[in-house]
Amino acid sequence: MRAALQRVRIFASRFEITEDGAGVYDQLLELLQQVRIAGKQVRDANLVATMRGQGILRLLTFNTAAFNRFDSVIELSVP
Repeated sequence: MRAALQRVRIFASRFEITEDGAGVYDQLLELLQQVRIAGKQVRDANLVATMRGQGILRLLTFNTAAFNRFDSVIELSVP
């Protein structure tokens, strides 16, 4: 448990942490109109909407397959 907590602290010190804001809902609705999304993919869309609402345009992820559908609105990076 301590090792996991230490990893989270390191991660948090290296990356910007943000949260949903007022504009995220509008961004999500726009994404839902632009990209074919169903089921659990809405979680990914909400993440992308949050990014866009905060002006973040690049996502660092090992799971590029889940986010390829959003490549017209964000840039994907693999660690």
